[in-house]
Amino acid sequence: MEQFCIITNSDKKANHDMVHHIMEYMEANGKKCIILENRMSDSAGIRHFTDVSKIPENTECAIVLGGDGTMIQAAIDLVHRKLPIIGVNTGNLGFLTEVEGSSVDIALDRLFNNSFTIENRIMLKEISYFKQPDSRSSCYALNDIVVSKRGGARLITIKVFLNNELADIYRGDGIIISTPTGSTGYNLSAGGPVLVPHIKAVIITPICPHSLNKRSLIVDASGQITLETGQTKDTGADFAVVAADGRNVGEISTGDRLVIEVPHAVTQIIKLSGIGFYEKMREKLNKA
Repeated sequence: MEQFCIITNSDKKANHDMVHHIMEYMEANGKKCIILENRMSDSAGIRHFTDVSKIPENTECAIVLGGDGTMIQAAIDLVHRKLPIIGVNTGNLGFLTEVEGSSVDIALDRLFNNSFTIENRIMLKEISYFKQPDSRSSCYALNDIVVSKRGGARLITIKVFLNNELADIYRGDGIIISTPTGSTGYNLSAGGPVLVPHIKAVIITPICPHSLNKRSLIVDASGQITLETGQTKDTGADFAVVAADGRNVGEISTGDRLVIEVPHAVTQIIKLSGIGFYEKMREKLNKA
């Protein structure tokens, strides 16, 4: 690899120092690199953090400085660029980030020598209610799309359809639609299963279901998932908030339907280490 970009929030001192070091190392090795500030902007109601129009066409890799949140933001913004990304952990947990700060030089050398593999991670996309004319502004998620009750409201009812067939009806605090990448996040905290990243499946996990027999479903990623907001009580509508990877994207109420699918676009994550998924899961989650 010869051409890189760095995505960072340089307001954080750890990131600022790391950017300076990487740029010096790149220059010493005859590589090209630009820096993109991680600043929030709004496009048709959807928040973005990286201006991808400033990334040169011949860029081969995006180096993301931060934690898992910054990696997720970069993945969403880069969804249409088909640009591999690698994370340098300057945050806390760093489950998605591949490189710790102390080994960044070794990681850069491996990138220079093309000594790496790429994992394709499936994503989620809401294609009905929050669809925008500009596909860049559509509702994408790398981890999960969550429908949850609004504020301190009462229980909500959500009907789940798989390819237009009613699969189940959940009453509780909400529901999580998760990718394998997101399975170690909110899904896991809500009692859902963990899936290895390469599996092409989606997890449907209820949040605090008002039933003893409601559990997660694992479904084929090739189908469509439709969530319809029901009505829990005879009087008054149910109101819910929709979040994609932790970003609130809007509100829905009784009768509204969300259609979620796995798009053709994927997030390409560069892997350098020989550490397997299960070893990393034990290391990261046992100390979290």
